[in-house]
Amino acid sequence: MRADRLDAFIVTHLPNIFYLTGFSGSSGIVLATRNGAILFTDQRYTIQAKQEVTAAQVKIFRGSLLKAAGEQLGQRPVRRVGFEAQHLAVAQKLTLAKAAGRGIQWFAWDGKVERLRVLKDESELATMREAADIACSSWTETLPFAKPGVSEIDLAAEIEFRMRRKGADGPAFDTIIASGERGAWPHARASRKLVKKNELVVFDLGAILRGYSSDLTRTVCVGRASPEMRRWYGAVLEAQQAARQVLRPGVTAEQVDAAARDVLKRAGLARKFIHSTGHGLGLEVHESPRLGRGDHSVLRAGTVVTLEPGVYIEGKGGIRIEDDALVTKSGAEYLTHANRELIEIG
Repeated sequence: MRADRLDAFIVTHLPNIFYLTGFSGSSGIVLATRNGAILFTDQRYTIQAKQEVTAAQVKIFRGSLLKAAGEQLGQRPVRRVGFEAQHLAVAQKLTLAKAAGRGIQWFAWDGKVERLRVLKDESELATMREAADIACSSWTETLPFAKPGVSEIDLAAEIEFRMRRKGADGPAFDTIIASGERGAWPHARASRKLVKKNELVVFDLGAILRGYSSDLTRTVCVGRASPEMRRWYGAVLEAQQAARQVLRPGVTAEQVDAAARDVLKRAGLARKFIHSTGHGLGLEVHESPRLGRGDHSVLRAGTVVTLEPGVYIEGKGGIRIEDDALVTKSGAEYLTHANRELIEIG
């Protein structure tokens, strides 16, 4: 704020509010100045905010929190104010500016908190390791239920039940179970489709624990894998291994992606790899950096990323292998530890 000569900063993105203040409610705005911060929330969170927030003053309001924050700005000697343009609708920005009155210059000031969030401290990492363990053990325990005739949605329910029983606050996202042809959909939500014999099944799941997420993907074959399936799986596993070998501090996000992409290109599967190799992970399932083409971010120790190459063949299925990795001073530590080899069930 000093460098950009800002007098105040309005924070509206809930994960950023949680990161800065510890407040986990669904309604809040933070007004940060160089002298301190105020959290605005409503009456539903009176007790919760007082218990969770120690890094900011708490003010409870009825009605529009944007209006309340704007009016508070109008009462202060501020001229230059930053706001999260990416997380504020045009109508919301107009409400905020109108309440603050004239004389204020507004500056889109995006990504500042997110850049702080990229580097995890030991407390954050301890939680993420635990969240990863919950996801891995829940998946492993669910595998015996993956049989012909079981529905995708039943497998998802089994995983989510086990994650909660192990202490998770819930799934980090809608659990993906994609069998057979549906495996070619990278983000296929679990459906009522029944798993068939000799089909590939993609499991993509994560646990959220104390605000922090894990993200794990494994692909198995219910029955016997065909030679073609084995070739695809081997190529994806080799691609992930190539990314693992490159991952360390000082390399760029794009370099990690290129390592995986080159393997799939040599296997003739380049056009079947239709997303980036991974992404940052933390309070949100998708954070910076993006391990993809064009992202020249230099990876630093303390960053947690996913490595998840995949191939998707229309009419036949898909294969994705994903792990969570912490960039360390000397290389990487893998938070997920579930079996990565091709598993044939039955």
